[in-house]
Amino acid sequence: METEPEPTPRRAPYRAPVRYMALVPVAIVVAALYFGRPVLVPLALATLFAFVLAPLVARLRTVGLNRAISVMIAVVAATLVVGGIAIFVTLQAEGVASELPQYRTNIIQKIETIRGNTLERGLIARTSALLDDLRQRIVGSRPDLTSRGSSVVASQEGQTTRVQIAPAAPSPMEMMGPVVDLLVFVGIIFLFVIFLLLQKEDLRDRFVRLIGPDDMQRTAMALDDGAQRLSRYLLMQTLMNATFGCVIATVLWLIGMPSPALWGVMVAVLRFAPYVGIPIAALLPLAVAFAVDPGWGMVLGTISVFVVTEIVIGQFVEPWLYGRQVGLSPAAVVIAATFWTSLWGPVGLVLSTPLTMCLVVVGRYVKHLQFLDILLGDRPVLSTEEALYLRLLGDKAEEAAAEAEEFLSDKSVGNYFDDIAVKALALANADAVRGRLDYDKQVAIKNTVEELIENITPHLETGALPVTARSATIICLADRGPLNVAATLLLEEALKEAQIYPQLVLSSAEFVKMDCSKLSEDGQTIVCLSLLDNNPARARFLSRRVLQKLPRAHIVFGCWSLSSSDSAVSALAEATGFDVVTNSTEAVEYIQQRINAPAPKEKVPSEPVVWSRKLG
Repeated sequence: METEPEPTPRRAPYRAPVRYMALVPVAIVVAALYFGRPVLVPLALATLFAFVLAPLVARLRTVGLNRAISVMIAVVAATLVVGGIAIFVTLQAEGVASELPQYRTNIIQKIETIRGNTLERGLIARTSALLDDLRQRIVGSRPDLTSRGSSVVASQEGQTTRVQIAPAAPSPMEMMGPVVDLLVFVGIIFLFVIFLLLQKEDLRDRFVRLIGPDDMQRTAMALDDGAQRLSRYLLMQTLMNATFGCVIATVLWLIGMPSPALWGVMVAVLRFAPYVGIPIAALLPLAVAFAVDPGWGMVLGTISVFVVTEIVIGQFVEPWLYGRQVGLSPAAVVIAATFWTSLWGPVGLVLSTPLTMCLVVVGRYVKHLQFLDILLGDRPVLSTEEALYLRLLGDKAEEAAAEAEEFLSDKSVGNYFDDIAVKALALANADAVRGRLDYDKQVAIKNTVEELIENITPHLETGALPVTARSATIICLADRGPLNVAATLLLEEALKEAQIYPQLVLSSAEFVKMDCSKLSEDGQTIVCLSLLDNNPARARFLSRRVLQKLPRAHIVFGCWSLSSSDSAVSALAEATGFDVVTNSTEAVEYIQQRINAPAPKEKVPSEPVVWSRKLG
């Protein structure tokens, strides 16, 4: 009896990893931006001009004009300004070009000077000779008959005839092609600007409906924020560029440069292109200065004015004036310029900053695109305590000290302890509880905290105690683990700043081995127990150990990772029967009040107290 053959097992279909599949939408978007340049570039430029003209349209509408008339007036005014600048630059450039042949002697003299100083001797001369020799050996001395514009010498019956192959003259249609393309491009931008200004509210409503129908308020905030940021940026950038151009034109006029207004206008326009705009704008004035001046003073003066003005305005005036309005990190500006230039060419370079600014605003309000704000925005991605924890993990005490000194320029050591340092140690303790931070790393963090303390705290006088504290013995006791020891060391510095000098600062293990019989029984003994775990059982255990050695001690628990309003604070106070503080300010107030209070008749308080500044 024949048996049926077993079916061949079907191979499961291949599925790409999820992390690779996430790159597919990115690739699609980049491809769409690249291949959609004929439409997207005019639309992006039109949107930019629409944001520039929107405040003017709004101002015209406030005087009683309707939208259509306001838009037409604004567009016509902008067209006249741009056209006037273009005509002015063209006429001035023709004038400069016509005058350059007059300075032929200066140019030849400078070239001969440079040639005599550099080309006839040294590395450049030897390199040039080597390259000429290699070219003759490889190419030979015969001319290339196939190259356009070459000369051919022929001999017929003792006569020499020179034949030159010249390129054919372009036809009128070929000459008009680029002009027609430019006019079409400008016309498309013109129509887009009018459409965007006329349909502003309708486009806004459609965008809100498309992007954020479930959270219309947040989407509207994103649109308003992006529009305000972009309008302010363009306005301030225009003012800064105009100021830059005026300064350049004025200085060039003072040093005798021909047509200084032309160079000022060119600088103001080209400076919209980040990084490369100023070098390109400086080339033509340098070339004219090279030709006009027989010496080198005008060339050096031109270079100096461009460098000094760019440093002053770019590094000091603009950061102070813009502040955080742009919202981009310096690295984001460079990355954006590279990305958009590679996609759209020179136009992408001009549009890189505005487009990236819009992406950052979208990332701040759209949850799924938050990575854009993290990658490109200028807001800190880590809190101050997270940043300190990262420095402690990397054993970077110098960086942590530099950031702490900046914080301490207008704050106290106690504020640093409460707002940053203890919160960073609480993050480390949470990782240690989860098993993500081994003991050796905790010891390294404690050592880094010790180095940090040495770098940021002044050398306080540790002589006689204040009068109110001479009769009290103050002990700062750390729970088990290096992290609690680090918190206790920081607490000691905060107390010293308040003129409270603990006599002993030690861990619980050291306290168990210590002989407490030598401690004075005449005055009060205050023990501040530092806890990062906030475990009531552990707190009761520590308090019993302290009372075994110091029966008359006043115990206060420092739960530094909590706040006074947390319910865990009251629970810990009720479970232990002792006072609880949650920051260094409360600890200082507690110790000062305990020192000034009369000696208690009981060893422990009859009722637990949750200490805070409100309770006094």
